[in-house]
Amino acid sequence: MTVDPTSDEALLRSLTPAVIGILVRRGADFAAAEDAVQESLIEALRVWPDDPPRDPKPWLVKVAWRKFLDATRAEESRRRREERLEAEPDPGVGGAVDDTLQLFFLCAHPSLTPASAVALTLRAVGGLTTRQIAEAYLVPEATMGQRISRAKRTVSDVRFDQPGDVSTVVRVLYLVFNEGYSGDVDLAAEAIRLTRQLAAHTDHPEVAGLLALMLLHHARRPARTRPDGSLVPLAEQDRSRWDTRLIAEGVQILEAALARDRLGEFQAQAAIAALHADARTAEETDWVQIVEWYDELVRITDSPIARLNRAVAVGEADGARAGLAALAPLDPSLPRYTAVAAYLHERDGDLATAARLYADAARAATNLAERDHLTRQAARLNVRR
Repeated sequence: MTVDPTSDEALLRSLTPAVIGILVRRGADFAAAEDAVQESLIEALRVWPDDPPRDPKPWLVKVAWRKFLDATRAEESRRRREERLEAEPDPGVGGAVDDTLQLFFLCAHPSLTPASAVALTLRAVGGLTTRQIAEAYLVPEATMGQRISRAKRTVSDVRFDQPGDVSTVVRVLYLVFNEGYSGDVDLAAEAIRLTRQLAAHTDHPEVAGLLALMLLHHARRPARTRPDGSLVPLAEQDRSRWDTRLIAEGVQILEAALARDRLGEFQAQAAIAALHADARTAEETDWVQIVEWYDELVRITDSPIARLNRAVAVGEADGARAGLAALAPLDPSLPRYTAVAAYLHERDGDLATAARLYADAARAATNLAERDHLTRQAARLNVRR
């Protein structure tokens, strides 16, 4: 039997349930079978146009079973590495040659796009299935499978003759954390787990800074949303719901990193988060010191987002007019620029402008919870006018 290239995808869809069933009968669990079959489908779409099989079904079974065995061996290897790490003392500098650390650097290779680097890190180091990663990113499983497969091919010939770039690895983990959570995969918790693992392998103040930042932000998570899913601004959060254990750990890690006098952007961000965590009430927040840390962050990164957040802090420390003056030189197309402008105009007493800007920001928001929050802010001010 030969395959008509124009009907490959339909044929693959029709064969998928049967191939999954065969793998399950051979001993694969259902999720692993699905993941392996998905990768075999991607391989089929790549190979079949030039080299169609005589009988597609046995071809798929053979390739899917091989993918399953490869994934199983990789997972077993990962578990053995973690068990060795738990059983052995801190490896110190010698840990830099460990396979897990090499995987971190491989997944953060500069030839990969940020999205591909994040997906590959979750798959190869985090051990998540393609389906879990796809659900977390709200994309079709086939799309995520193709992304991961392309990333694997891109880095397949990479060698580790030179030390990896820790800053790139840290950036990838930061991106994972910022995705938050959805479905049955909590990406924030997964990012913390992976960063702890990296911190155990490498002695670098920015890795420690990132871990502290994650812990301090994650500590506020229980208070960030109401039971209906709506957002609670920082100033309105019930601080008794913050996780004091995580805050204490984050502050301890940050202090040790700062003591090394090698300041980086994640240590500076963690210092800002620590000042928020240290305030018993919103009114007691040390905004003057937060502005100073934003000055350091802008000096290190020259980031427009850091400048945007600094404008908010200036508005709190020195008044809304000063905040608007700090906002004025920035590009209005920056994410959250309009929402920040609305907040500062409200603080300045210009409710009409603030309501209009909140409504504009709501229309531009890509996150549903954020859109609802901004819409409510606009409605609240319109009622007061």
